[in-house]
Amino acid sequence: MQYPNFRYIFTLLLTITIGISNAQSDVIVDPPEYIKTIILRSLQTNNYAPIVKLGDPLLLEFDDLSDSQAEYTYKIEHYDYDWKVSKMIATEYISGYDNDWIREFENSFNTLQPYTYYKLILPNDKTQIKKTGNYLISILDSDKEILFTRPFIVYQTLVDVGVSVHKSRDIATINSKQNVEFSINHPDLLINNPSQEIKVVVYQNNDWNTAIKNIKPQFYRGTQLLYKYSDKVSFWAGNEYLFFDSKEIRNATNNIAKSRLDGLFHTYLYTDEMRKNRPYTFYPDVNGNFVVRTIDSDVSATEADYSYVHFTLQAYTDLGEDDIYVYGDFNDWQLTKENKMSYNERLKLYDCTMLLKQGFYNYTYVTANNKGIISNDAVEGSFYQTENDYSVLVYYKPIGSRYDQVIGYGKANSENLRN
Repeated sequence: MQYPNFRYIFTLLLTITIGISNAQSDVIVDPPEYIKTIILRSLQTNNYAPIVKLGDPLLLEFDDLSDSQAEYTYKIEHYDYDWKVSKMIATEYISGYDNDWIREFENSFNTLQPYTYYKLILPNDKTQIKKTGNYLISILDSDKEILFTRPFIVYQTLVDVGVSVHKSRDIATINSKQNVEFSINHPDLLINNPSQEIKVVVYQNNDWNTAIKNIKPQFYRGTQLLYKYSDKVSFWAGNEYLFFDSKEIRNATNNIAKSRLDGLFHTYLYTDEMRKNRPYTFYPDVNGNFVVRTIDSDVSATEADYSYVHFTLQAYTDLGEDDIYVYGDFNDWQLTKENKMSYNERLKLYDCTMLLKQGFYNYTYVTANNKGIISNDAVEGSFYQTENDYSVLVYYKPIGSRYDQVIGYGKANSENLRN
């Protein structure tokens, strides 16, 4: 059964928030159904985030499941701290072309689901990025219509960023939240007005929807800015991500109950339980990310197949107005019709089916209300012991400057939790 070839008009996604406005979601255009497995990440080992140092390579990959073997172009735009188009023109932040053809593509080989694999690496001989900051890459079809967009961030290390993770200091959330503290050391950079010229953003697990922004320095100490808030940079810890590995697509493996061939492969996961009221259990994860791989080939990009992955979540009653989503980096942390679950009254289960490429996937269950506010603890619970990655990006816009540059990037993991 070949995936249908059809196109439809795209719209910008509604803003998705976790208690705050998140401007990244305003600029993300979700792909059509025939575009799958979009990967935008650094080429560094075990670095899944689309955050790269100026001059380092950034990889974009995606599959087209239609039979058109289309020619696509890319366009790169610079954005400010609040993810609005910056005032610079393209020649100020790009050497070469800010838009060009994607020249590297190849048909899949020996797969039930045919697809065309596209690959782009930046910088390349046509396009080099000259400035740090927030960027948006748009993929366009032959009619110059946007196929999809993805944000990424380019930084330089002009300041040192020290980050630590702590248990919440609020007795009401001490067992369910994690607090991030950090410092910015700038001995070689003169900052005249830190409260106006310096902005920061903090992410949990490189999830755009978790961004906490607009935090002023709490203390100043020489050439050091200190952010030691007990409440402003606090995150629900959530729970460890669930996982499955479909590299052996024909067989049931760990967390996969059965596999069935019906045109394409169908991968049935074991039914998940709501973990909100269950004890915390540690097991390793990759914090919501995924890796494409197949046991049958070393060339996973073009020889990994697709299967319909069936998710089920145990629930003895419909949870009400809030929607439940299967959530992770597999679709850039977005809430879409495809990853939204529906309640099966007969089976007393929530279920969802997604077409996914073979690989190792982390996922979790989140809820979202009618305003798009996400909760990562309503289904999975929130436990201070949960292992999470935290990232702090530092933006600098001196008086008179026309753009926000990213001058520092710090990371920490809650595995080394401090009390």
